[in-house]
Amino acid sequence: MTEIKEGKAQLVDNPLPDDGKVIVIQNQPIMDCALIVLASLGSFGKIVLKAKGDSIPTAVAVANIMTENMMKGNSKIIDITLDSENGEGKYGTTLVSTIKIIIAKTN
Repeated sequence: MTEIKEGKAQLVDNPLPDDGKVIVIQNQPIMDCALIVLASLGSFGKIVLKAKGDSIPTAVAVANIMTENMMKGNSKIIDITLDSENGEGKYGTTLVSTIKIIIAKTN
């Protein structure tokens, strides 16, 4: 799993090797995330973007930048999964939305 925290990527073993490398996106600048995703996609050929809560728009923007701008015609979105999980909120336990976007290199 690659986790983006404070502008740095950290590689960790992925428990689900069929999904490719996992990148957990948090509230980071979109272009910083896109460059990390571009490097990972070039190395591994298939990646999974994961985000939850307020980071979901960043993950969607990164996926769009990858498939429509940076790697136009050379990558595609394989699957998008939306879900929710229990999380701590301002007023106790609440549901937090999550997203998982799988992007693969086509050439």
